[in-house]
Amino acid sequence: MQYVVIEGNIGAGKTTLARMLSEKHNAKLVLERINENPFLAKFYDNPDRFAFQMELSFLADRYKQMNEELKDRDLFQPLTISDYYLMKSLIFSKINLGKDEFRLYRQVFDMMNQNAPKPDVYVYLHAPLNNLIKNIRNRGRFYEQRLQSDYLVKIQEGYMDFFKVNSELKILILDVSNLDFVNSISDFEKIDNVIFQKKLNKESIKFNFSRSSNINN
Repeated sequence: MQYVVIEGNIGAGKTTLARMLSEKHNAKLVLERINENPFLAKFYDNPDRFAFQMELSFLADRYKQMNEELKDRDLFQPLTISDYYLMKSLIFSKINLGKDEFRLYRQVFDMMNQNAPKPDVYVYLHAPLNNLIKNIRNRGRFYEQRLQSDYLVKIQEGYMDFFKVNSELKILILDVSNLDFVNSISDFEKIDNVIFQKKLNKESIKFNFSRSSNINN
């Protein structure tokens, strides 16, 4: 295993978990440069006006970063862990853009995505809506405080649709509803063991910690 992606909805804890896993495994850490996007705060103020600029800016930066960070693997850090995958761009843009804008955006995305590296394991952190909202409020990013719950629902649905049409990825869906991997070493170890010890086939796997069982989807 050389390349692991940790994704999830806004507030699911993907960046925090990616940091913790990279520290434990001495892995190269690639984090999305969210705060460097000059259109993000403007998008939350005026979505209709700034959605296209924001999405293009994210796409360009993600593509550039992936090429820089994954082109040459570090011999001393053979494992790379990232808190995003380039396909995230398509999921969010489909929600945020109008039909004509998305059609143009898709053309640009398809060109960039042709040679994009694919992860050995794609991990999706699933958390209930109330947990997401609580985490968003607690971390205090001012531009996120006006996020509506229906927007988070659309994002979650977007990921579920993405999983249905990307069967070539090894997808591991982790239900972290009842876990506190930040403050509980035991909870963190549970997640770590599932990601790095479970042999995944080409089918997606849902792992529900509350029932300690896997469900093939």
